[in-house]
Amino acid sequence: MAARLDGVSTPARVAGPGEGVSAQELALAARNHGLPLEALRYDVTPPGLHYVLTHYDIPATEADGWRLTIRGEVDEPLALGLGALRAFPAVTRRVTMECAGNGRALLSPRPVSQPWLVEAVGTAEWTGVPLRTLLAAAGVRPTAVEAVFTGADHGVERGVEQDYRRSLPLAVATGDDPEVLVAYAMNGAPLPPQHGHPLRLVVPGWYGMAHVKWLREVVLVDAPFTGFQQAVAYRLRQSPDDVGEPVTRIVPRALLVPPGYPDFMSRIRVVRPGAVPLEGRAWSGHGPVTRVEVSTDGARTWSRAELDPPDPSNPWAWRRWRHRWTAAPGRYVLSARATDAAGRTQPLEQPWNRGGFANNLVQRVEVLCPAEPGAGDGPGTEEPGHDSDGGPARP
Repeated sequence: MAARLDGVSTPARVAGPGEGVSAQELALAARNHGLPLEALRYDVTPPGLHYVLTHYDIPATEADGWRLTIRGEVDEPLALGLGALRAFPAVTRRVTMECAGNGRALLSPRPVSQPWLVEAVGTAEWTGVPLRTLLAAAGVRPTAVEAVFTGADHGVERGVEQDYRRSLPLAVATGDDPEVLVAYAMNGAPLPPQHGHPLRLVVPGWYGMAHVKWLREVVLVDAPFTGFQQAVAYRLRQSPDDVGEPVTRIVPRALLVPPGYPDFMSRIRVVRPGAVPLEGRAWSGHGPVTRVEVSTDGARTWSRAELDPPDPSNPWAWRRWRHRWTAAPGRYVLSARATDAAGRTQPLEQPWNRGGFANNLVQRVEVLCPAEPGAGDGPGTEEPGHDSDGGPARP
């Protein structure tokens, strides 16, 4: 076991009252980018717009000579190059992926880490080999209980030197709902470096921490894995000594394509009076989204949005929703919330935990509708308005 490196790695903490985002957090934000919300218009996110979270460095990897080893509680250990993997029947799955820390920077008090707002999401078409196919080829022993996945990225976190390593229960690793992939292509092309070239894991319905990038090893073990990223990180804790529940599947979320056009700094949206089409995407890892509602008055009242029909061929991808709003001069706060088939609904109050994980608080989008088209009322102007149901707008 590597020695602890406390001198270069600080413990997890929560920001103090009035504490702003630190230079270290800004450095993380510069490395890890979110989806520009206007890109929610794409059914499939272009790779350069898909969110990225890299724990350590993007490793130097070459497809030639890369080997995926499968060992541990198996009958026949395997070492597979990309050619051998491509010889297996390939499948392509459209999957919405979201970072477990999405929304962290909006929490109060704020957990100090990568300062995500709501943009840590994307949907891609991943091509590869089902993990269960590879495990069947290796022969799973009855003693196996988990599969442990190791990436090529190496670093230090909270004093622990480590490779990035996560596990899945054997039932998930070998199951078909979801069908876990060892992927070598994204949107029909080889994986880009930041998305795990040449191999990565894709676990539909689970938060991004489970989708191990730069995958180099799968080990079946006969006892639960207790590595850092499993037993210490990605737990829903209320206090430092709380063991917490593990972060697993994605909770429901709906996001709006920002309407109108933005102010450069504040990102407040400006729309013209009259009909304003609202649209966005909704998803959940617990089941299909069955309802999306929209509010134009600061989440006081809600109207049902129109959902695109379900796509049986892409059950793990987001669904488009639409709503028609008639804007009158005034200032508004728009929101959307999703409900899935398991009955989970986005909350109006923040679901706080020390890591800032699984925070699916409803989005709030500030919108100004000027009294005259192009009038450009300043941000301090207060104009009376009405929502689409005729109620006063008082965000």
